[in-house]
Amino acid sequence: MIRLPDRFDVVIIGGGPAGYATALYGAAAGLSIALVEKDKVGGTCLHRGCIPAKEFLETASMYRAVASAPEFGISTGPVSLTFSRSAERKRRVIDQLHGGLQGLLKRRKVVTFSGTGSLGADRTVAVTGPDGTVTRLAGRWVVLASGSVPRSIPGFDFDGRFILSSDDVLGWEKLPASAAVIGGGAIGCEFASMMSDLGTQVTILEALPALLTGCDREVADVVTRSFSKRGITVATGVTVTGHSPKGGVRTTVSFTSPPSPAPPGTPSVSPAPPGDSEEITVEAVVVSVGRRPLSEGLVSADSGVEISEKGYVKVGETMETTAPGVFAVGDLVDTPQLAHVGFAEAIVAVKTMLGESVVPVDYGRVPWCIYTHPEVAFAGLTEDAAVAAGYKVITHKTRFAGNSRAMIVGETDGMVKIVAEAGQGGSAGRVLGVHMVGPWVTEQLGAGYLSVNWEALPAEVAAFIQPHPTLSESFGEAMLALTGRSLHG
Repeated sequence: MIRLPDRFDVVIIGGGPAGYATALYGAAAGLSIALVEKDKVGGTCLHRGCIPAKEFLETASMYRAVASAPEFGISTGPVSLTFSRSAERKRRVIDQLHGGLQGLLKRRKVVTFSGTGSLGADRTVAVTGPDGTVTRLAGRWVVLASGSVPRSIPGFDFDGRFILSSDDVLGWEKLPASAAVIGGGAIGCEFASMMSDLGTQVTILEALPALLTGCDREVADVVTRSFSKRGITVATGVTVTGHSPKGGVRTTVSFTSPPSPAPPGTPSVSPAPPGDSEEITVEAVVVSVGRRPLSEGLVSADSGVEISEKGYVKVGETMETTAPGVFAVGDLVDTPQLAHVGFAEAIVAVKTMLGESVVPVDYGRVPWCIYTHPEVAFAGLTEDAAVAAGYKVITHKTRFAGNSRAMIVGETDGMVKIVAEAGQGGSAGRVLGVHMVGPWVTEQLGAGYLSVNWEALPAEVAAFIQPHPTLSESFGEAMLALTGRSLHG
């Protein structure tokens, strides 16, 4: 007797943020849901990404706070770190969140299948369990949410010993004395900031001309200066060429830096001369050059789902793929790889299934948060991007150096920068971008995000009262200054 596939309203492959958000939101709407996950629900974000990374960054924050306690008149004695205790706390936080998520899925009556899912024709999903048993599921709709994995680069294959992925770093029980971070984006800078604060000697090797490409230049400059003051070596515009173990406990990383600029009036040479070769010897190399979609083996040739050359599943603005009734969300699609973007995409997908009115995700205006020290948060266009898009812009910066709350907490480095469309007679039109760097700005972005997405005028935002003394006053001051008058600016 041939057993027919189990049928559900929605079958989801992948239990990370985008996948479990689809399950929870769909179940709240009364849909029957099957969730297929080969590891643990929560995915990379909960187990090997956002949550453990921020737990370690909080350890760094606590270490800084204790070390600076004498400034507040509190005697603590020498500050020491037992990193294994931080790792233990990280596991407790993850376990608690994982248990809560499992309970929530169960209460919503989501049926979870343990195994690897693969989509075939007619929205049928084959689930291969840990013991090799295959279970077939059929869905009125199918959602692909298999996520992503860390990218490697030629000559730096992950070995878990010297060459480490983000997965490896977040499993550490002990910090290395020295480390090279290849990649100066958000994740690389977070790792560098954390390690440096906790005593590791860090070098960042970035191929592009500056750190945190995509951030406003002035915001990125604040982070770069802070890193330099704290002893982090930043090498930009470099190309890593290889590595070789040294003494069994360290490895030497080779890289080339850009050639020195020729003196004015010197004839140009083509091709350009090669840069200088350099090398550093460290205990660990953290490769942080982004993540790639995990789409291998995800769909069969007759599924109707198209995948790009880079491995991303092709979708429209409602997150539906080229196969009717099949959706894809999260890191699997070529959109910002952020958990909260995955949440938003999940809601769009479910609403589309239900025939409800849908507001597609505006990826140019999503909120970004980077948990370095100092923190970075932004939404909307940078000044350079706005100018490149043809806008005439007006900007204002309010620095935390003049903010009373920032002085009280001892964190005055940073600013709030507003990018607005230039109006008539030098007035400020709609807000195009809000960019913050400084203390706890990841918790302050909400008002900026709303300002950008509602296309508010600075005068409209400035009419709202900011409590005193708070860090958020700097945002209010920047908006008020754009009206042509200010209090403290």
